[in-house]
Amino acid sequence: MNDPVSPPSPSPSVRWIAPLAVLLVIGAGVAWGWTRWQAEQAHELQRQADTGLQLQGLVDSVEALRRDQRSTSQRVQDAAATNRVLRDEMLGLSQRSALLEDNLAKLADSTRHGAQALQLEETELLLGQAAQRLAYADDVEGAKRLYALAASTLADVPGNDYLNVRQALMQERNAVDALGPGVRVSTAAQLATFSKALERLPQQVDAVPGAEAATPWWHQVLAPFVTITPTHTQGPLTDAERVTGWDALQLELTLARAAVERGDQPGFTHAVDRVALWLPRLWPDSPALRERRAELQQLRMRVLQPALPELGSTLQQLRSMRDGDDR
Repeated sequence: MNDPVSPPSPSPSVRWIAPLAVLLVIGAGVAWGWTRWQAEQAHELQRQADTGLQLQGLVDSVEALRRDQRSTSQRVQDAAATNRVLRDEMLGLSQRSALLEDNLAKLADSTRHGAQALQLEETELLLGQAAQRLAYADDVEGAKRLYALAASTLADVPGNDYLNVRQALMQERNAVDALGPGVRVSTAAQLATFSKALERLPQQVDAVPGAEAATPWWHQVLAPFVTITPTHTQGPLTDAERVTGWDALQLELTLARAAVERGDQPGFTHAVDRVALWLPRLWPDSPALRERRAELQQLRMRVLQPALPELGSTLQQLRSMRDGDDR
């Protein structure tokens, strides 16, 4: 059998080309890989550097934010402290305002009470003067004016606490108005009228018709020798005694007027009684004399100081209320 034909053997240069080419390829691959790795390393380093820069920026930003936060916190604390101070000041101002309002209220209240106390004192003074005028001088007109002033002053007092006092004052004024001009004034006027009426009394009276027929027999026997004048037709006084008696009568009338002026009831009664004793001694009996004696008896019954239950009640009630307020 025939041996197969072996291929021709390559030349030595050709045999080294393939390994060299492989080596070149491997070298190129290693070079490319190294370059790639270097580029990756550089890129990684650059990325790390950028990341570091960013991280540092973030750290700086965080630090800046923390500084801002601390500053903000400090400002908030300062603002809170300021608010507390302002709140305390406002509270102090509110307390001062409340104290000022309280003081003003107390001042206004004290002023009001002072004015009210002054009005009440003025009312009490006017009522006291009115009572004195009635008691000591019987000056009804003056007392009426004082009562009117007291009523006007009491009406200016605010509130309804003194309503009972006003009502008592009204009743007292009505009682005083009922007195008219006054007992002493009217009594003094009647005394003056009575005194003038005495001057018109007849000194002699005519004999009553038919009296001669009733004359006793011994009057007729003694008629030629003695003139008998009965005391009921002509007083037994001479002219000198009549003048003296008239002066004494005027003195008694003057004493009666003086007793009326001072409100002396016993003195007035005694003076009127003495005047009544002088009347039949100075004038003969006549209708005019009897009329004067009746008028004198009416004068004697006059009460110079009439009892008025309402008089002084307002003053007493006002003083009681003021004493109660003081306690």
